[in-house]
Amino acid sequence: MPEFSAGLRGRLQHRFGALPLLLLAIFLIASLATRLALLALAWQDVDWSAVPGSFLLGFLYDLITGAWVLLPLLLVYVLMPQARLPQRLVQATKLLMLALAIYLLLFNLMAELLFWHEFGVRYNFIAVDYLVYTHEVVGNIRESYPVGAILAGMAVLTVLLMWWLRHFLASALACSPPLKARLRHAACWTLAIAPAWFGAAFMSTGAFTNNFNAELAANGLYSFVAAFGNNELDYAHFYQTSPSSEVRQTLGRLLAPASEQVEQPRMVAAHGPQQKLNVVLISVESLSAEFLGKFGNRRQLTPNLDRLADAGLLFTRLYATGTRTVRGLEALSLSVPPTPGQSIVKRPDNAHLFTLGSVFGSKGYDVRYAYGGYGYFDNMNAFFGSNDYRVVDRLAIPAERIPFENIWGVADEALFDQVLDEIDASHRQGHLSFTHVMTTSNHRPFTYPAGRIDIASHTGRDGGVKYTDYAIGRFIDMARAKPWFNDTVFVIVADHSASSAGKTDLPVARYHIPMIVYAPAHVQPGRVDRLASQIDAGPTLLGMLNFNYRTRFIGHDILHTPPADDRAFISTYQSLGYLKKDILTVLKPKQQVAAFRIDAASNATPVAIDEGLLQEAIAYYQGTAELVKNGQYGSLR
Repeated sequence: MPEFSAGLRGRLQHRFGALPLLLLAIFLIASLATRLALLALAWQDVDWSAVPGSFLLGFLYDLITGAWVLLPLLLVYVLMPQARLPQRLVQATKLLMLALAIYLLLFNLMAELLFWHEFGVRYNFIAVDYLVYTHEVVGNIRESYPVGAILAGMAVLTVLLMWWLRHFLASALACSPPLKARLRHAACWTLAIAPAWFGAAFMSTGAFTNNFNAELAANGLYSFVAAFGNNELDYAHFYQTSPSSEVRQTLGRLLAPASEQVEQPRMVAAHGPQQKLNVVLISVESLSAEFLGKFGNRRQLTPNLDRLADAGLLFTRLYATGTRTVRGLEALSLSVPPTPGQSIVKRPDNAHLFTLGSVFGSKGYDVRYAYGGYGYFDNMNAFFGSNDYRVVDRLAIPAERIPFENIWGVADEALFDQVLDEIDASHRQGHLSFTHVMTTSNHRPFTYPAGRIDIASHTGRDGGVKYTDYAIGRFIDMARAKPWFNDTVFVIVADHSASSAGKTDLPVARYHIPMIVYAPAHVQPGRVDRLASQIDAGPTLLGMLNFNYRTRFIGHDILHTPPADDRAFISTYQSLGYLKKDILTVLKPKQQVAAFRIDAASNATPVAIDEGLLQEAIAYYQGTAELVKNGQYGSLR
């Protein structure tokens, strides 16, 4: 047996080269170690009977990915003129290549663990975004983790591994084939991996019913490249479709029974006299419903929000459309279901659209978007600035007003103080104002001014939630002393929940968010227990104000539509969910469709496709994609 192994190793080295094979072996071992570490993090959530399948498919992904990742090093190996260089230099270069490869693999292992800890998945489109906003992302990592110690530890571990592998290294370094042999090695390598790479298109983790098993089977680097290529997806190319004429007709019927051409603006009639009130819409970073005492939390993280919920109108079955801030901003400002790929907020040619701000602007309101960070992040300045909002970001907040800031922005209390000044200015000029506020403090690294709450800064999510609750309570209390308070409606809603990871691709409970409408002089306390979507927030608010307006919104006024029309939209950047009558219909790339019955505990049981619900889901998602793509969602101002 040893002779056979040695002979096999010798034949492989003869055909593919000793150094490339050693690098590939190191990559496969590192990928296995990563998968084992992720399994340890997800041990309570995985389907253990499917774990062997996850590891088997994962090995195939690792093999394909490793072969391509190592191509740059293979190129150096082939082109390095070994015969013309001093042998010590050649040996040192090979050692450096190996050390660099090991260090980068350790770096990737640590990065995958941190990403999994934050999002419960392998690299996806969020990781792609991280390449764009390196200042915020790197700053967030530095403020959240002991980066210096981690990098130094990986360097030490690299040296130890190099020492442990010294005998294998000696064998690989001693092999110095001539250029002709190295070219043959490269040709064999390429011929071996090319079919495998193209064959990967037919591999899929979709066979796993448990999403954690599917993510375990993936390879992080492979997933990253796939997400980079799929950052924007053409609905018509990837998803199940219906004829556009039927889609328009179905969508028109769903939105307004008298309308059949959804691309034409519809008229919304008021249900009473128009209410001339200021509006403050607060979208709270990562505010899952489960954090509120009103939804059963016993850790007393949201005393102010719970108080406002008691004194206002609480929507108890509202669901976020996505998992990112830009998805929440898209839903709240545009009132559209999520289209596959990147949010409209971050796409090119997204100016002069029909927005909530344009409706308020048409009524003579001062319209602004207030954000505690730099508004270039996630393209916020460009989007809101070109869609009838005036942007107030970190640059507008005086330094003396800021008690604390981190990489994401100023402390929420400083942002709210600036908002008070902005509304005061509008009031002095005799103008009503609509202000959309986006908070930042409930975000890793969860740091905030000392002494505000009974949870120390930088200790975790609970502190971030409770500090934001404190800042909102402080803002409302300070607003109560203003002359415009009694003529103001405050709407508090999340941009998305804190985590969307679950055993299924679209775990419904993980998209559950609160919405509170608070205006003690105008809105009676109560609860709205009807199923609603984040895209319904804008139309519902306008309905409460009794606005007459022309609209392109896809969202409903939930208080003035029949309960039979209730539905919600939840999504990742690829999977599009339509929840209605306790059935979640999911549209996926490659024209795939699935359906699940959702019980009271949000457990999902696969069921047969309901053709009526499928056609409604297609009408909403395909119809929205066509409206946006064809430029038919433009401003009416």
